[in-house]
Amino acid sequence: MAEVTNALGRRKAAVARVYLTAGKGEIKINSRDLENYFPDQNLQFIVKQPLATLGVTENYDIKANLDGGGIKGQAEALRLAIARALVKINAEDKPALKAQGFMTRDPRVVERKKPGQPKARKKFQFSKR
Repeated sequence: MAEVTNALGRRKAAVARVYLTAGKGEIKINSRDLENYFPDQNLQFIVKQPLATLGVTENYDIKANLDGGGIKGQAEALRLAIARALVKINAEDKPALKAQGFMTRDPRVVERKKPGQPKARKKFQFSKR
């Protein structure tokens, strides 16, 4: 049985669980191909960035479970998970991935709506009289 490396990535409300095995470069997301799940070329590029940085695009098969958030958040969560899995396999790859910013979890999330306001920061119009 091939060695399986797993990792977790998050972005906004999206969560990506990744299972990396030695293979020939297949990427399956929720049992669908990468091109089918992310039809947009930019999102496909985002997902493949850590693999391309290390030049190992054809060396690993990736099976991913994505949940929550929108498509952009899911793509970036998947990028983080793939980068973390690659570092688990070979720790010497971490500086190269960190220099590109793939090892950092983006902490920005939507601010909650406050009571007595229409949105998080927007206020109702003030009337003096």
